[in-house]
Amino acid sequence: MKKGQIFEGIIERVDFPNKGIVYVPEAEKYVTVKNGIPGQKVRFVINKFKRGNAEGRLLEVLEKSPLETREPVCSIFPACGGCMYQTMPYEEQMKMKEGQIRRLMDEAVNGEYVFEGVKASPKEFGYRNKMEFSFGDEYKDGPLSLGLHKKGSTYDVLTASDCRLVHADMNRILVCVLEYFRERNVSYYKKMQHTGYLRHLLVRRGDTTGEILVNLVTTTQEEHDLQPLVDELLKLDLDGKIVGILHILNDSLSDVVKSDETRILYGQDFFYEKLLGLDFKITPFSFFQPNTRGAEVLYETVREYIGDIHDMTVFDLFSGTGTISQVLAPVAKQVVGVEIVEEAVEAAKENAARNGISNCKFIAGDVFQVLDELEEKPDVIVLDPPRDGIHPKALPKILSYGVDRIVYISCKMTSLARDLEMMQIAGYRVEKMTAVDQFCETVHVETVVLLSQLKPDDTIEIDLDLDELDATSAETKATYEEIKEYVKEKYQLKVSNLYISQIKRKCGIEVGINYNLPKSENSRVPQCPPEKEKAIREALEYFQMIS
Repeated sequence: MKKGQIFEGIIERVDFPNKGIVYVPEAEKYVTVKNGIPGQKVRFVINKFKRGNAEGRLLEVLEKSPLETREPVCSIFPACGGCMYQTMPYEEQMKMKEGQIRRLMDEAVNGEYVFEGVKASPKEFGYRNKMEFSFGDEYKDGPLSLGLHKKGSTYDVLTASDCRLVHADMNRILVCVLEYFRERNVSYYKKMQHTGYLRHLLVRRGDTTGEILVNLVTTTQEEHDLQPLVDELLKLDLDGKIVGILHILNDSLSDVVKSDETRILYGQDFFYEKLLGLDFKITPFSFFQPNTRGAEVLYETVREYIGDIHDMTVFDLFSGTGTISQVLAPVAKQVVGVEIVEEAVEAAKENAARNGISNCKFIAGDVFQVLDELEEKPDVIVLDPPRDGIHPKALPKILSYGVDRIVYISCKMTSLARDLEMMQIAGYRVEKMTAVDQFCETVHVETVVLLSQLKPDDTIEIDLDLDELDATSAETKATYEEIKEYVKEKYQLKVSNLYISQIKRKCGIEVGINYNLPKSENSRVPQCPPEKEKAIREALEYFQMIS
């Protein structure tokens, strides 16, 4: 198998975040091909090798998947990289995401845990309360476009005039802004040349209030009278109401939505949203869960997982605008929120006052530094870090408090899996987890995990090196590590000692004491999934341990 070779194959499964796994019989290898759906027959080209594993770029979908039973709901599918799975029934999307979580977490978690499935979003479409649209062109020197990037491209922009992830109000605003600047032949910012004016359109809309904040992001390289645009926007026939129109100036070289200066063209620089009966003031860049109705399901789950916190101090780390803090405050002694974005902290303080909550304390700063300065000690900790997870320097400080319970909320399960490794080494075990599908039609999902601290008299699951315990003639032919490496190389699957020992037993190979056995009859031990069992059996045959 070489770079540039073209193959065809069927996507057997999709691993997080969007890694389609295709078997190539000619090469007896599995290849990772992004941007596909399970069951599709695809044509792809090998474009790189990463740690010995082949990766391919999708060229063409030759046959639809049997799972694709719905017609596309927007005009730019499948070219747009936003809603990858809109042709799959929603139930199938959740099944796929559940499989992705289980494959990752069964590897990451030591011993048994309870997985409670994926909870659906109350709204499958029109759920996003925030969208960042980019200015650009669909092809080189083409007409001005405003929308989302073409799948696999950082330059080409497709006009998302009928995006189904957002409320129709946002689409009407997008079309109005695009037509305004097209008529005036205004330039867009070109990232390579660092020239041009129009950068982004950031629209935020309260799902429960209908209040809309429109944010036009430009450079300072040109000057334009924006009052006529304000007038056009205010004349739109919308279901909600525009409460603020802002002009955000951004001369950063990188393609990031930020503000060097913000000018209010109309109204105010915030809007209000309601969540679980509480009011929240949201500013242009403050963090707020993008799916309001889904966030209610998420936070109700967090409240359930955290349990009884009466007379307890809760640390809400990476607290954003303080949503979790305020949801927990009525049943806690005190909640301390820490957030690095100062604007979000100010909004959190104002939100708490607006909701009549007096037992919340919000601190602006990096979690790593703030924890050294806090006098309070937590009884329980809630973690809701950004996508890349918790900084490796901050995590030991968090764990050093030794609280009985930690609830970890993650929007990127691979970051969660990495952090769980250190948390388990520090003496915590995963009790249970669930997922909330806040990002329907997309590759993302929110995962919630409850961890508890092991007590001195608890039984500890130890993943021993079983090679030292087993000494049958079959066993001496290959170590557990050799079997793992073989499966990883050929099938691009990670398998644990536990799974290998389970399949050995099935094949009649004697294995030694395995401390991953259940503590009680009612305990659950992760069972080897069928695709991993097939791969392990093939490895055992390869090493002549079975025939």
